[in-house]
Amino acid sequence: MDIMLRTRRPWNKGILVGQKRPLQPKNMWSIRVRLEMRGAHRELALFNLAIDSKLRACDLVRLRVEDLWSGSSIRDRATIIQKKTKRPVQFEVTEQTKNALAAWLPFIRKNGGSYLFPSRRKTSQHLSTRQYARIDHRWVASVGLEASAYGTH
Repeated sequence: MDIMLRTRRPWNKGILVGQKRPLQPKNMWSIRVRLEMRGAHRELALFNLAIDSKLRACDLVRLRVEDLWSGSSIRDRATIIQKKTKRPVQFEVTEQTKNALAAWLPFIRKNGGSYLFPSRRKTSQHLSTRQYARIDHRWVASVGLEASAYGTH
């Protein structure tokens, strides 16, 4: 039994645990430019909204169209109730994000979904937090950073 304990590998060996690093402004700018050049409307709207709102992934992917649209225009400020804390969070929507959301809106309306970032697999559901994490890691890797050093929050 003593031999088994010595050969067991710790679960967190080689894995970064704890708080992750924030993206630097130059990295955010680089990601935005890459997404704009690719014409990735959904990802650009998702990225800009994540930066503006500073929401957790579970709250970001659950946003509904009516959370940000009022009539025919995008709201300057939005308030949502966080899933984890059950407290309201208010955030401002920048002009850059409004433009990205306006470009993304026709795609949402075409599919008739109520979620701002609908799932591509299940028509009545939103993008999963796992899929968002994959997208987020792809953004970080696209600018030459180590994806495991950056989180989704």
